[in-house]
Amino acid sequence: MSLSPAVTTLCDNSDEVFLDVAKLLLTYADNIIRCPTEEKYRSIRIGNPTFSTKLLPIKGAVECLFEMGFEEAETHLVFPQSASVEQLKLIRDCIAAERDLRLRGGRPVQPASQPAVASVPPTAPSTQQPSSLYIVIDNPLGPLSEMPLQSNVVEDSLVCFVFQSNFQHVMQYENPELQLKARSIIPHHQLSSSAQHKLKELKEADPECKLGIEDCLVLELLRWFKQDFFSWVDCLPCSQCGGPTKHGPALGPTAEELRWGAQRVENHYCQSCQLSTRFPINIRYNHPEKLLETRRGRCGEWANCFTLCCRAMGLEARYIWDSTDHVWTEIYSVSQHRWLHCDSCENVCDKPLLYEIGWGKKLAYVLAFSKDQVVDVTWRYSCKHAEVLSRRTRVQEAWLLHTINGLNAARQQSLSPDRKRELTERLLAELVEFISPKTPKPGELGGRSSGSLAWRMARGETRAADKKTEAFVFTPTDEEKKARLLHVRYSAPKDQYCRVSSSSEIIPNWDQCVWTKESVFRKVENDWKMVYIARTEGSTVGRISWKFDLASAGLKIHSVSVMANSKTFQSGKVCWSLQSGQMTIFEPSDGRLQSFSSLSGSSELIVAAELSGGDGDTSWQHSQLFRQGLNEQEASFEVVIQLQDA
Repeated sequence: MSLSPAVTTLCDNSDEVFLDVAKLLLTYADNIIRCPTEEKYRSIRIGNPTFSTKLLPIKGAVECLFEMGFEEAETHLVFPQSASVEQLKLIRDCIAAERDLRLRGGRPVQPASQPAVASVPPTAPSTQQPSSLYIVIDNPLGPLSEMPLQSNVVEDSLVCFVFQSNFQHVMQYENPELQLKARSIIPHHQLSSSAQHKLKELKEADPECKLGIEDCLVLELLRWFKQDFFSWVDCLPCSQCGGPTKHGPALGPTAEELRWGAQRVENHYCQSCQLSTRFPINIRYNHPEKLLETRRGRCGEWANCFTLCCRAMGLEARYIWDSTDHVWTEIYSVSQHRWLHCDSCENVCDKPLLYEIGWGKKLAYVLAFSKDQVVDVTWRYSCKHAEVLSRRTRVQEAWLLHTINGLNAARQQSLSPDRKRELTERLLAELVEFISPKTPKPGELGGRSSGSLAWRMARGETRAADKKTEAFVFTPTDEEKKARLLHVRYSAPKDQYCRVSSSSEIIPNWDQCVWTKESVFRKVENDWKMVYIARTEGSTVGRISWKFDLASAGLKIHSVSVMANSKTFQSGKVCWSLQSGQMTIFEPSDGRLQSFSSLSGSSELIVAAELSGGDGDTSWQHSQLFRQGLNEQEASFEVVIQLQDA
C-alpha cells in the first residue's frame, strides 16, 4: 500500500516510537469508524496530556490526523461532519499496514536517506489539497522532537502547534481562484489609478522621491479597506429590529459555521425583541473567502482578509502574528527594499512602534509568515529590546531558531536559486534593520482607534500613559540675549520647533518644549493628510502650555506677539490665555501675529490653551490646535518676544 506524505513522515521514527504513537492514532480513527455519530470521539483537546506529550512532539503524528480530516480549532482538533470517513479509513489503513509490518519484524518502509516530512495543518476547507501542504525538513540540527524543550511540555507543544498552523495558514492566500474572487470585489482599477496619480504628485513635488507604485497602492488599499469595505464588530445590531445588543452566553457552532473554521459563536442578544444574532468567530483562523462575504470582524478577520486582498492585487504580503493577541500585515516595498508594517484595522502604514509605544503592549514574539518563509520580526516592532528579551521565556531561543530554519529550508526546496538568493538578501537587510537604534516617529504615539473605547480600555490599548517628561522652559540663549529677541515657531506638519533667533535651532516633537500638558496628543490623519493636537479620547478637558523665563537672564519683556491656530467643530471650545502675573484671555487671529503691549515689563510668560466641549463619541476631535495639511509650510504656532534689560 502506498504511503501518504504524513504516514511517510511518521515512518521515519524508530520502531518503539512509531508503534506507541500508531496505537493512539488507530484508537482515534477506530472510535470514529465504530461510532460516527458520537461527538466525543470527533474532538481531541490539544491540552490533553496524552495528546500534548505522546503525540504532538512526534514528527508526522499530528500530520496524520490532519490527513485523516481533523481540523484545528481554538483549543481542540475536531473531525467535522463534512469530513470524509473514507479518507480517514485510508490513512488509518496505511498506519495499520506499517504497524503490522514492523510487528512482524519487517524493515521500515521509509528509506534511511529520505528526509523527514512534516505537514502543517490546513486551517480551512479546500476543494484541493496541493502537495505544497506538506513541508520537507532536512535540517542538520536534527528532528524537532529531539530538541530540548522547556519544563512546561504542554505549553511548548502548544507554541509549536500555533507556529506551524500559522505557517500553513498563509498558503490559502496563494489559491488562484480565491485571489480572483477577491479581485472581483476590490475596485482595483480605481485603486491603481489613484495610486498612479498619487505617485505622479509625489514625483512632481520631489524629483528625488524613492517611492514606487506598490507603496502608493498599499496606501490606497488600506484606505478603501478601512473606509469602504470592512467593518469592526463589538456588538452587532439586532438583525430583526436593528437595536443595540449585548453579549449573551456563547452558542454552539452549526455544521456550516464549522465548515468555515468558526469554532466559537458569540451571542449578541437583543433585550428589546429577545432575538440572538449569531457572530461566528475564531480569533486566529478563519476562512478569508467567507470574510469577503461577511466583511466584518475584529483584528484576526481584518488581517486575514486584508492580506488576501494584498496578494490578489499582486503585492508581496505576509501575515504577522503577535503573541500578545494582535495580528496585522506586512507588504514588501520593491522601491524601498524593505518590509512595511500595515495595520488595516488602524489604516496605518510603516508605524511599527505603534504597539509598544502607542498602545503600551509588552511584546514578546512577533512572527511573519509568507508563502516562502517565516521570520522572527519582533525586533522591528520594539525599541526596548532588553525588556522584550526578558519576556521571551515560552520556548528556548535555540528551539525557535531551529524551527524557523527547518521550516524555511523545507518551504524553499522548490524555489529557484535566484529566488532563494533574493530571500537571503532581504533577510540580511532585515537583520541590519532590527539591530539599528529606533525612536518613535510621528503617528506611533497614539492609542488604538479600532473597536469601542470600553473594549480598548479593557485591553489597555487606548494609548500609553503620558510620559512624565521634565517641564521645558524657554530661557534666552546668548544669541537671543544679543539680538534682544526670543522668537519661537512650531510646525505641526513637521512636528518641530525652531528658535529663529538662535541659529535656527531645531527641536523635534511637539511635547519636547511644553511646560505642562494634560490629556492631549498629536493626531495624524493620513487619510485626509491633516495633523493637529487634540484631547485624548475619553477626556473632557485637555490642557497645554509653554513657559518663557527671562528673569534668569536679567531681562524682561518689551513687547509680545503671538500667532496660534485653532479649530472647533460643533460644540467644541478652545480657550487661549497669556499668563504673566495676571491672566489675559485672547481669541487668536489665525495666521497673523497679535501684539500684547500690556505684558511689557514682565519677566515671565506662559502661553496656555484649554480644549473642551464637543458632541458624541468623537467629542475629543471637536476642539483642535494647529490643524494643518501635512504638506503645508506655514508655522502653526509662533511667539515673538522683544527683550529689554530688567
